[in-house]
Amino acid sequence: MSESRTELLAWLNDLLQINYTKVEQCGTGAAYCQIIDSIFGDVQMQKVKFNARHEYEYVANYKVLQSAFDKHKVDKIIPIERLIKCKFQDNLEFLQWMKKYWDTYYPGGPYDAQARRSGGGAGVVKSVSGGGATKTMPKRTAASSSTVGGRLPSTGLHHDTNQSASMMIELNKQIDELKVTVDGLEKERDFYFGKLRDIEILVQQQIDVEPDNQLLKEVQAILYSTEDGFEVPPEGPVEGEAYDEETF
Repeated sequence: MSESRTELLAWLNDLLQINYTKVEQCGTGAAYCQIIDSIFGDVQMQKVKFNARHEYEYVANYKVLQSAFDKHKVDKIIPIERLIKCKFQDNLEFLQWMKKYWDTYYPGGPYDAQARRSGGGAGVVKSVSGGGATKTMPKRTAASSSTVGGRLPSTGLHHDTNQSASMMIELNKQIDELKVTVDGLEKERDFYFGKLRDIEILVQQQIDVEPDNQLLKEVQAILYSTEDGFEVPPEGPVEGEAYDEETF
C-alpha cells in the first residue's frame, strides 16, 4: 500500500534534511533530483535550484532529473507539464513512485543531503554543519590539513582562495544557464514571428485578389495593431525578407 502524505513528507524531510510542509512543494523538481542523488550519488546537484520560484526554473530542475533517469536507464516518464503546476494529486503520485523506487534501489549507509546541496562531494570543499559524516568529506579535510613538501599550508588563505574559486565557478554556471535560457527564448520568438510573417504575406496576397473581403481586412488589422507606448522601428532592410519573397 502506498504511503500517506504525512508519511511521505516525514520520509522526505528526514532523507533530504529539509522542512517541506506540503507535497505540492515537490513540484519544483528539486527534491525529486536529490532523491535520485541519494541512490546514485552522481546527480548534478550544483544545477538544482531548491529556491526556484518560476516555472522555467522548475523545468531546468526536471532537465537535470531527466538526465539522471537517462544515465541510469530509469524507465519512468516524468510528467513535467503536470508536476510544475504544483498540484497535490500529480505530485503525490510521483512522490509515491519515487518512494517505491528508493525503497528498491537505495544502497544504504549515510547520505549527507546538505553537503550535496552545498557542493560537498562534488569537488568543492565546504564546511557543512549537521547531517552526519559523508564518505568523502573527512578524507578531504585530512588532506587539506596535512603538510605539503615539509611545510604547513596557510589554511586561511587556501580557504579564501577555494571559496572565491567556488563562487566564480558557480557564477559562470549561472551565466551559462541564463545564456541557454535567452537562446531558447530568442528561438521561440523567431519561430512565432516567422509564423506571423507567413500569415501576413498570405493575407496580403488574398486581399489583392479579394479587396472587399472584410474578414481578411480584420485579420490584417490585428496583425498591424500595436499597444500604447509601442514605437514602430525605423524602416530598413529586413534580414531574410528576400528569402520570404522568393518563397512566396
